[in-house]
Amino acid sequence: MPDLPLSGLRVFDLTRILAGPSCTQLLGDLGADVIKIERAGAGDDTRKWGPPYVKDASGNDTSESAYFLSANRNKRSLTLDLSKPEGQKLARRLIAKSDIMIENFKVGDLAKFGLDYKTLSQEFPRLVYCSITGFGQTGPYAPRAGYDMLAQALGGIMSITGPAHTAPGSQPHKVGVGIADLMTGMYAAVAILAALRHRDRTGEGQHIDMALLDTQVAWLANEGLNYLVSGKTPVRQGNAHPNIVPYEVFACADGFVILAIGNDGQFAKFCAFAGRAELAADPRYATNPARVANRAELVAIVNGITGAKPQSHWVEGLAKAGVPCSPVNDIAQVFQDPQVKGRNMQIAMPHASGQDVPLIASPIKMSKTPPAYRHAPPVCGQHTDAVLEELLEMSPAKIAALRKDGIV
Repeated sequence: MPDLPLSGLRVFDLTRILAGPSCTQLLGDLGADVIKIERAGAGDDTRKWGPPYVKDASGNDTSESAYFLSANRNKRSLTLDLSKPEGQKLARRLIAKSDIMIENFKVGDLAKFGLDYKTLSQEFPRLVYCSITGFGQTGPYAPRAGYDMLAQALGGIMSITGPAHTAPGSQPHKVGVGIADLMTGMYAAVAILAALRHRDRTGEGQHIDMALLDTQVAWLANEGLNYLVSGKTPVRQGNAHPNIVPYEVFACADGFVILAIGNDGQFAKFCAFAGRAELAADPRYATNPARVANRAELVAIVNGITGAKPQSHWVEGLAKAGVPCSPVNDIAQVFQDPQVKGRNMQIAMPHASGQDVPLIASPIKMSKTPPAYRHAPPVCGQHTDAVLEELLEMSPAKIAALRKDGIV
């Protein structure tokens, strides 16, 4: 394996579900040694979030879900009962060997075990400690449990996602994946790297307080600023863009395409390719502000134009013309797309089930130290003995005694 950018760093990972595991997977992809702590006999909740499950050599379902696979490669799994004093002692011994601790327990829960930041920072002042919760460590909602859909709802993204607010029966929609979780995981990874940089300069660790709701509010992006600048509450516009026209799904003779026309030059190129150059000269449509003001009329015209030709005509022709256009792929089509294949976005790794499991690759491309895939997503407790022997120099007899007592 190449010398990866985070080689030599160790993560004590007390996270489960998606936000924390997506963060620690990213750190693991970049070379960190991630020790995933799980409950014996149960493990991460998402292990049971199926079907589908990984198949064994006989074609039967194992207990390993596709959901779990999505966020847990490049980790070593160790089972540990933190409710017992001996388990807490082992945790502190492992934390002493770690640079980073990440947890997503409810606010205050880890203090019961002496594993909260205030306690650990006194013993391990260099520790970078990241807490991921629904609502953060402060504020009136801090004690509440938080899940992705709650953050999407409270954080406003659902109010602008789904069919246009004027459509009959329209209601808010969540995003199709746990986007608040995933974005929190990414922001957390950035914060951890920044905290490590600070530690390199000063020798000081620190506490990172990440919240799903904060993250959701942060990535309201242009729609959030549209409100703050104008005072007007954004509404659902279906597939339309609030600030750019035409920028949405359009019907063609045999399906649908999206047009993502981001400037006046691209609009002129589209009109020329479509044989309707006069539209780009019409003052109602010549500039983006004019197109936004006359959205309904222009969208109807463009739908009439695109509906007369097949999908391939627009996708291939507009690509050559320099106009952003795409088919709307289903997920099966995504993994058959030549660009996705060309970027090696699907990988396979040998799994403890005896089968290779398919995984989605990291999107990070680096010329000197790209991500590497060292460990397939582990089965629960797969590395307990190896980690305790390696990091704590524990004998097989001692590990067997701990296992007998239900500590590991």
